[in-house]
Amino acid sequence: MHDWAAPLIASALFAFLSPGLILQFPGKESPVGFMNMKTTVASIFVHTVLYGLFLILFLVVLNIHVYA
Repeated sequence: MHDWAAPLIASALFAFLSPGLILQFPGKESPVGFMNMKTTVASIFVHTVLYGLFLILFLVVLNIHVYA
């Protein structure tokens, strides 16, 4: 059996944590921006760190597995 948790979780987090798609930390004019599709270097860095931390949380700490 193949474990599908890593590709599914990574793809979902990549889609949801794309800066400017749903929300953006930090925003251009405010601390949080919503659906503006504009990004800054700081927000790319923050979203990259959040992406890595969430991947570690789901795959290492919580040890989630999805078998198909």
